[in-house]
Amino acid sequence: MPDYLIEAEVIASELTGLRHSFHMDPELGNHEFHTAGRIEAALNGWGIPTRRLLDTAVIGRLDGALPGPVVALRADMDALPLTEASGADFASRNPGVMHACGHDVHMAAALGAARLLANHRETLKGSVVFLFQPDEEGQGGARRMIEAGTLEGVDAVFGAHVSPDLPVGHVGVRYGKFYAASDTFRIIVNGVSAHGAEREKGIDALGAAAALVSRLIDLPKRLPNERAVLSVGSFHAGTVMNALADRAELEGIIRTLGPVARAELKRLFRIAVDEVMSAWGATAEVNLRESYPGVVNDEAMTALAERAARSLLGDDRVHVIDRPTMTTEDFGYFLMEKPGSFYHIGAGCTLPLHNTGFLPDDQAPVTAAAVHAAVIEKYLMNA
Repeated sequence: MPDYLIEAEVIASELTGLRHSFHMDPELGNHEFHTAGRIEAALNGWGIPTRRLLDTAVIGRLDGALPGPVVALRADMDALPLTEASGADFASRNPGVMHACGHDVHMAAALGAARLLANHRETLKGSVVFLFQPDEEGQGGARRMIEAGTLEGVDAVFGAHVSPDLPVGHVGVRYGKFYAASDTFRIIVNGVSAHGAEREKGIDALGAAAALVSRLIDLPKRLPNERAVLSVGSFHAGTVMNALADRAELEGIIRTLGPVARAELKRLFRIAVDEVMSAWGATAEVNLRESYPGVVNDEAMTALAERAARSLLGDDRVHVIDRPTMTTEDFGYFLMEKPGSFYHIGAGCTLPLHNTGFLPDDQAPVTAAAVHAAVIEKYLMNA
């Protein structure tokens, strides 16, 4: 196998230039038009044909000279509606939009892997499909890409995310449950208004909603063997101090690990709403919306990624992550369809994701490009 780490260093300035261009011109989900154009130009320049989907998604395909399986590599493209405060000389030039989640690094790394693998297409076994995906931060571009047929003929899929928990040049792998599934909710509690001095003549929607909030946020304790989080982030009720509110509205999100815990916590959620409303004599309109499914890595594919990373970087720079994260990632949609693995690349930046100062080190896409190429080639050689 080629030494992709050395080869990635040779093209490091090219990857840095790509990363900086993405970072300076960030675009929100489903509006990544300039971003998509840059990706297409790079891939086509390396002899990798591309096609567009969903207006801004870019699909590239590299066919090796030897027959073999088909593996996909995914990178997300969209930025966040935040005003950058990193102070970098390549900071966002688009007011109110920035790459605060490392998607600029993800794109540059996937392009770097394409470049590295294209240099060895004469000995490459099988094919690599590069999935540049819009709207990860919004409504889940991964699901729409799958519905558009991007995984047809694909045998396995890999992807990665930069992580401020790891030093630059390091990689983290996680077996099994990795990212949480998420479900959002909006509840409208209906009561009957009355004078505050005559509570018995009304039904206090605010009181009922407050009791419900208290009940809901304790529900994760009912899953003693699983990590779960239920948060109520918005609560609105009442207009004056001396009258019972006849309406209250609250919104929040549920995060769980794995389909069993997800189903159980939603069951407990519905029971809690019914019981609290019954106790207060109120009624509730509930909109519980299923969102991202969570990331559950395939054991065999994760073992393959770990071996490839260790061979490339050495044992001291590859870590097995012992605890899942409660954040979400729509890469889980891909893993529901195909075996694969999602791993972490050290960001070399201690500020958290979605922080206005988040700025991964320029070495991050170089390391990630080499790791991607090594993982993909190892899969193609061993499938």
